[in-house]
Amino acid sequence: MLLVAPFILIYIVFLIYPTLRVFQLSFTNSDLSGEGAYNGFQNYVKLFTEPTFWTALVNTLYFILLTAVPNTLLGLVLALLILRLKRLKNFVLAAFFLPYVLPVSVVTNIWGWVLDSNFGLLNLVTGSSITWFQDPVWALPAVAFVTIWWTVGFNILLFIAGLQSISPEIYEAASLDGASGGRLFWSITWPNLWPVTSLILLLQLIAQFKIFDQIYLLTQGGPFDKTLVMLLYSYREGFQQQHGGYASTIGVILMLVILAVSAIQFRLTRGSRA
Repeated sequence: MLLVAPFILIYIVFLIYPTLRVFQLSFTNSDLSGEGAYNGFQNYVKLFTEPTFWTALVNTLYFILLTAVPNTLLGLVLALLILRLKRLKNFVLAAFFLPYVLPVSVVTNIWGWVLDSNFGLLNLVTGSSITWFQDPVWALPAVAFVTIWWTVGFNILLFIAGLQSISPEIYEAASLDGASGGRLFWSITWPNLWPVTSLILLLQLIAQFKIFDQIYLLTQGGPFDKTLVMLLYSYREGFQQQHGGYASTIGVILMLVILAVSAIQFRLTRGSRA
């Protein structure tokens, strides 16, 4: 107990207490300082009747649809291709992983320039004039593309680790029985890789629910709230409007949604594995 006491203390101070504090604040009309009177479930009633909340929730779910599964599938495909390389395997892997270690400010600056509507490289090459981060249709997909480019290297690394953990003897035995190509993948690779795939899907799901940095730096939630997501909505209410209690309510609902969706995803993936 003496050895684990520092960890338990840090866990209580920096996770358990803030979580309980957010729950407590969600039942008050407090400002950003945390001072306010108890108002029961008024914040929750207001939240569920507020159109902006539903806009933020739908945008968040749409962003997850654009990123979680595509990012996982792309990571798997690239991992399979990298392992087939005879030379420069480590160089190619490092090239894909390099964006993941870049700060989000650097990533958004790079793509803010590449996708700039006036002098951006993409519009210059394609001859288009799309305002990628200001267009109501393309803004959220553009942020999703930037996010995939930024984070897919981590998925590749996990998939490569999973692929290399599969014993070559299994492939050799299957080859002796006449299996090859797609049969090897669906009968050996995919079943053995499913635990890693399930983990990556869960990590992607949680990470994309908490999307904030890219949205804040690239679009600020615009245009016309087309890229407004849950955390940015909470930030606006808490830090810009000084509605600390209402912002806490948004945080509580977001946490409950993440827990519910994660539980559903876990049950579905476990059922598929079985």
